[in-house]
Amino acid sequence: MTKTIRNIALLSLASLTLAAAQAQTPSTSPSKLNSKQDIPYDSADPRQKLDIYSPEGAKNLPVIFWIHGGGWQTGDKSSVQVKPQAFVDKNFVFVSTDYRLLPDVEIATIFRDVAKSLRWVHDHIAEHGGDPSRILVMGHSAGAQLAALISIDDRYLKAEGLSLAIIKGCVPVDGDTYDVPAIIETAETRCRVHGLPLPTFGHRAKFGNDPAKHRDYSAVTHVAKDKGIPPFLLLPVAAHPDTTAQAQRLETVLKEAGVSVTRFPARETTHNKLNENLGLPDDPATKALFDFVAEALKK
Repeated sequence: MTKTIRNIALLSLASLTLAAAQAQTPSTSPSKLNSKQDIPYDSADPRQKLDIYSPEGAKNLPVIFWIHGGGWQTGDKSSVQVKPQAFVDKNFVFVSTDYRLLPDVEIATIFRDVAKSLRWVHDHIAEHGGDPSRILVMGHSAGAQLAALISIDDRYLKAEGLSLAIIKGCVPVDGDTYDVPAIIETAETRCRVHGLPLPTFGHRAKFGNDPAKHRDYSAVTHVAKDKGIPPFLLLPVAAHPDTTAQAQRLETVLKEAGVSVTRFPARETTHNKLNENLGLPDDPATKALFDFVAEALKK
């Protein structure tokens, strides 16, 4: 009897241990991620390429179009951290695009490159399991400026035979140039009052020295009612005064035009860390991002 009781106890303990181990193991493993690299969207330059990440057997899935940062002069499409896997796990196709850089080209050429890349995605993403009618545009830093401008100033997509209707939502991540004149004045005033030299390659140099172009290259300039501007989620770093002010400025203009906009100030993070952590479990900005995407795709 004693031996029988001991065996039962051991079996019960083993069952409890197995149950505990199972409880600590994620119920779902990461989806298999298929990637296709260096797909040209134009033949004019080696940087006019993009990468596509998709789940196994993808078909008619919503698409994330990601634009890297780097001050319009550095960076490349491989700087995606955990984003492709995070979105593929949620049944998205993830596209990361390159574009030509300063000073090799003028800033407006970069805008046109992004529009050309988005045109290629719209025309060909179905071949890679994506749905061209459900594209969301996102970007970090300089990529945030590009994402916002392309999603608001419809001239660039119109030049490619498209309209803003192809964009279901826009998520600019910690950008400081939705209002170019404002950031130029802010940065130069800060240097002047502190007796500091102007940066050798600051915003004025990057965007040219023509005030009319500064306004024209600003997303806020082109916001208007009934234009088909998609919903926006703005993700600034809460402790960053410039990106916070720029996000507030764009938020105000969008709201005045009746465009749906949410601003999520990311706390206890930095410009780079916010970008690197997007897609990680338990990251607050990631939760806000996926909540926004789910809502945007309902419309």
